[in-house]
Amino acid sequence: MKKHFVRFYSPGTFMAEMTERPIDDWNIKQAVRMSKKVMERYNAKPYGFRFITRHRSESQLDSTIVKESPLYYLSGTISTYKDVVLRNDPKEEILRSNMRCNGYKRVITTQTPWRWTQPLQDSDIVLTEEGEEMPCTT
Repeated sequence: MKKHFVRFYSPGTFMAEMTERPIDDWNIKQAVRMSKKVMERYNAKPYGFRFITRHRSESQLDSTIVKESPLYYLSGTISTYKDVVLRNDPKEEILRSNMRCNGYKRVITTQTPWRWTQPLQDSDIVLTEEGEEMPCTT
C-alpha cells in the first residue's frame, strides 16, 4: 500500500510544529489551500510544507517513508549573509554569528503570524501566496 501525505511546518517554541495530512498526490496548489486550514499552538500557521510518500506491504505493521519532496516555503523574505551583515541590525547579532559559523549562504524569514528565520537550502522552493514558484536567485 502506498499513500501520499503533506507535512506542514509551523513556528514552534524551540522547534517547528508539524501536522501531517493525507493528500491524493503531490499537488502544490492543493497543499497551499490545505495550509490555510492548519493552525498550531498560539495561532501559528504553516510557513512551509513537504510531500511524503509512505509505503507498507501486507506483512508490515508500520509504513516507511519512500519518497520526500523538497521543503516548500509559503512565501517569505530571502536574505544572504551579505544582506544580514549590511543591515547591521543589533537584533540580528546571533543570526549573523550563526550564518558565519555554520556557513549559511541564505536564510528565509516568514511571518505566519510569528516571525521564523531559518537557513534556506539549495533544494528548498519558495512559493508566492498563490502557490507559484518564486525565483531564488540571491
